[in-house]
Amino acid sequence: RKRDAYVSRLNQIYRSNLDKAKIESIHGYARFTDDPEPTVEVNGKKYTAAHILISTGGHPSTVSEDDVPGASLGITSDGFFELESCPKRSVIVGAGYIAVEMAGILSTLGSKTSIIIRQGGVLRNFDALISSNCTKELQNHGIDLRKNTQVKSVQKTDRGLTVTLVTKDPDDKDAQEKLDTIHEVDCLLWAIGREPNTTGPNLSHIGVNLDERGHILVDEFQNTTRPGIYAVGDVCGKALLTPVAIAAGRKLAHRLFEGKPDSKIDYNNIPTVVFSHPPIGTVRLTEDEAIKTY
Repeated sequence: RKRDAYVSRLNQIYRSNLDKAKIESIHGYARFTDDPEPTVEVNGKKYTAAHILISTGGHPSTVSEDDVPGASLGITSDGFFELESCPKRSVIVGAGYIAVEMAGILSTLGSKTSIIIRQGGVLRNFDALISSNCTKELQNHGIDLRKNTQVKSVQKTDRGLTVTLVTKDPDDKDAQEKLDTIHEVDCLLWAIGREPNTTGPNLSHIGVNLDERGHILVDEFQNTTRPGIYAVGDVCGKALLTPVAIAAGRKLAHRLFEGKPDSKIDYNNIPTVVFSHPPIGTVRLTEDEAIKTY
C-alpha cells in the first residue's frame, strides 16, 4: 500500500507539473501516418507538428516458451513491483544491474535467493574489478550464485515452481552438461535485459530507421533518419538511465527552441550507480577501455 501510494503521489506531481506548464496531455496509443509532414494519429485524431519527439522507453525482455518450456510462469522487473508479499524462495535469471539489485533486495528481506548467470560473473559491462568484487559480495551475503548456467525448463507444482538448470564448464570442451533442480520456488524473475518500445508507432513506414535490436538510430543531436522526428532515452539504446533521457531532452529543447545549434549531451562522462550491497558507483572509462583508448 505504501508503495502504491508513493507511485500515485509521483504520478500526481508529474501531472500537476504538466498542467502548470500548460502542456496538453493526450491519452492513447500514437502511430505515425504517411502524411508528408510529421504526423501522429491518436484515438482517430491526427496531430501534425514541425517537431515530434519519440521517447517511448523500453520494456523487460522475456523468454519464449519455445526456448524454455514454462518460461511464462516467471515474472519480470515489472511483475516484481506487483508482488504483495516477500517470496520465501526466489530465483533470478540475469547478470546485469537489475538482477543484482533485485537479488540484494529479496535476500535482505529474508528470501532464499539464487542468481542464474550464463558466464562467470555479474555486471560484465562494468570494470572487471567491480564485476569480480560484486560477484564475491553476492556470495558473501548468502546468495546462491549459479555460474555458467541456464534455465532448461520450469514446471508448476503444488508447492511452487520447479526450475531445472543446465550447467557446463566453458573451459572444458569435453565436459558434459550437468542438470540440477531448484524446488519450491515462489518467485522466478527474468532480468535478462530490456527491449525498446518501437513496434507500435509505425516507424518503418515513415523512414525512421532502427538497428538490429529495434532501437531508433539517431545522430549526436538526437535526430532520426526522418527530418523533424527525434528520439531520446531508452528507445535509442544508449545509456539506459532516466537522468540521461531527461538531459538529452533538455539539450534537444535548447537546440530547437533556444537557438543553441550545438546543444547536445555528452555520453562520455555519465555517472552510473548500482543499488547493490554494497552500492557501486562508476564514471567515465573502465580499465580495459582506458587501456584501449590511451
